[in-house]
Amino acid sequence: MTQQDRAPGAVHRPTGPLPPNETRRPVLRRALGWGLVVSVFVLCLVVLAATIGSSTGLMGALLGVLAAATAIGIVVPVFLWVDRLEAEPARLMWFAFLWGALVSTVGALLLNGLGIAVFAGLQVDPELVGAVVVAPLVEEGLKGLGVLLIFVLARREFNGVVDGIAYAGVTAAGFAFVENILYLGVSYQELGGEGLLAVFIVRCLMSPFAHPMFTVCFGLALGLVTHRRTPGRTVLLPLLGFAAAVFLHALWNLAAVTAGSGFFLVYAVVQVPLFAGFVAILLWARRRETWMLREYLTGYGLNGWFTPAEVAMLASPRERRRARQWARDRGGPRAERAMEAFQDEAGDLAVARRHIDRGDPDPAWREREARLLVSVEQHRRAFVPAAAAP
Repeated sequence: MTQQDRAPGAVHRPTGPLPPNETRRPVLRRALGWGLVVSVFVLCLVVLAATIGSSTGLMGALLGVLAAATAIGIVVPVFLWVDRLEAEPARLMWFAFLWGALVSTVGALLLNGLGIAVFAGLQVDPELVGAVVVAPLVEEGLKGLGVLLIFVLARREFNGVVDGIAYAGVTAAGFAFVENILYLGVSYQELGGEGLLAVFIVRCLMSPFAHPMFTVCFGLALGLVTHRRTPGRTVLLPLLGFAAAVFLHALWNLAAVTAGSGFFLVYAVVQVPLFAGFVAILLWARRRETWMLREYLTGYGLNGWFTPAEVAMLASPRERRRARQWARDRGGPRAERAMEAFQDEAGDLAVARRHIDRGDPDPAWREREARLLVSVEQHRRAFVPAAAAP
């Protein structure tokens, strides 16, 4: 490969559109695939609605939904923020959330009960075993399965550590949302408003990131696999990530079950440090994403595709917001939409270049790069003439 071939944006022009598939099989395959997904989700929703209704009553379910939504309003925006520079497709994020909220929770209801029943005949405390052994294995396995499905079936949209964190975090947020509804609703049914408030404080305000914190370990491991897909890493890293997720989940539950009157002390000594480590991972992943964008977009800049000011803007969330406002002030909503598309496409362009530089044999990355380069130029023309140069 020549130096020209390796230069970002130097020679990668479209080779011509592929002829369409004249059969109806692609449409049929997509329809069957999404039909199966929707059917599974609807079935799980029916099961959950019946379970929650019988356990909490109508008023308990409604109050549980309202209270649990508070935690969702805290958790999901954090993962969208982490993933902002190269955002994932909305359809996959919705799949992740609904998998956690519907499939994982129904599976956990069935398998947790079965697991506790297995230990019932042994000389052990079923509550302790259920919380520390059964629940971590079952719940992390079910949540992780959803993330793994995205990793396997949507490989072109699973490009690194930040992607793994985003998919895992949103999946776990969906699971925690429904689990919180159950806990909150049952507490209201049994203890009234005081019980609801107590559970709301502990689960929705003090530990809204508990489930995402565990599952992120597995998503992080899958993200590391994408950087170098060797057989050893592809097997070992996910296993280590899953083991870390189960261990942290078990440690968290053990602290909660055994704390008793010393809950707040255990919370401060065990759970707060775990959360601090989780925050550190999120910040590290965000900085890594920023570095990746700056690194690869600088290469395009050296070939004339971006100015230094554009590269600096694209690698900074704050400057991105300012650029969108600048475009809107000078060219209205149309220019703002063009700027937003320009920013989004630049992120996808950096991902495509990373795959090409690492020798990914999939020709789709070069075709994608070529299409993005053309589109970036078109969107720039939509907002640059909107005002004189500053």
